Amino acid sequence: MNDYTRLAMPGIQRLRPYQPGKPMEELERELGITDTLKLASNENPLGPSPRGIEAAREVLAESHRYPDDAGFRLRHRLADRLGVQADGIVLGAGSSDVIDMVARTFLGPGRNAVYSRYSFAMYPIYTLAVGAEGREAAALPPEHPEMPYGHDLDAMAELVDAHTGVVFIANPNNPTGTWLACDALEAFLEALPEHVIVVLDEAYTEYVEEPDFPDGLAWLSRFPNLVVTRTFSKIYGLAAMRVGYGVAAPALAEVISRVRHPFNVSSAAQAAAEAALDDEEFLARSRRVNSEGLLQLATGLEAMGLRVIPSVGNFLTFELDREAGPVYEALLQSGVIVRPVANYGMPCHLRVSVGTEAENARFLEALGKVLA
Repeated sequence: MNDYTRLAMPGIQRLRPYQPGKPMEELERELGITDTLKLASNENPLGPSPRGIEAAREVLAESHRYPDDAGFRLRHRLADRLGVQADGIVLGAGSSDVIDMVARTFLGPGRNAVYSRYSFAMYPIYTLAVGAEGREAAALPPEHPEMPYGHDLDAMAELVDAHTGVVFIANPNNPTGTWLACDALEAFLEALPEHVIVVLDEAYTEYVEEPDFPDGLAWLSRFPNLVVTRTFSKIYGLAAMRVGYGVAAPALAEVISRVRHPFNVSSAAQAAAEAALDDEEFLARSRRVNSEGLLQLATGLEAMGLRVIPSVGNFLTFELDREAGPVYEALLQSGVIVRPVANYGMPCHLRVSVGTEAENARFLEALGKVLA
């Protein structure tokens, strides 16, 4: 018996694994080069928070000890910084771990989850993995004047019914970089039935500079069914540490925590995250580099006649006049890794993460040669 797929649960049988960005080491082995540029995984081009790395080093000597399962210091440090209750914070190995906990807690056979087309690929994976039905709402059309490919909240609301367990909303959204303004999102939350848990995925929120961008944490007291997830993987540069968190009403957080794997966040990750919260100089520099990089990339791409989707994250998705696969492969041959998004239903688009000024320039030069 070699067909183990048919032995899996029905939801698992329909799954396709998450596709991460191509590793630098793999490309370097294939091409025999050492100067690979990776702009595929929305990582901080400045590296990790210096304070965070120093704090992680200091606890490595205690690696024979299990970490604090409750994450007491980090949760209380987050509570002080964010103005929330420590009992309402759930720590995860990245924010995706918390999202998975929500799915395992509130979804299953006979229930459904609602999410937008072109949104984070893990939402349907977590949904199907527990035997629930995934309902993908149509997104705003490509020709939308302000937010092409963005979340269509009206379309999402139409899919919600008595069996809906969770609604997933990414703000800003990955891979499009689009976002929802405060009034529209607030009205959507107010109209949802109380039995629906809302995951507001704010993995990129620290990068956002739009004045009308909502802070989901400010709504926790009004919406007891709301879970706001954030991560240290992006602006804090701690992607390899795998540490994120969800914030909710304490009663909701307690239920979600029942499925949390024990010791799911390492001691080094907890120490790094706690120290990174105070690394204000690093955060300010990261925001500045990202803001300048978004402009540099958008200007360069538009100068090539390419359509860029407006983004407030640390990446841009742009449209080619052809299938993106061959362009992606040609960029690989020049040592530049970006992200194809055909698996999101966008076969003519590529996503590029913001790098340093020099890295952005190298990408634009390589893309120009490929398109020529």
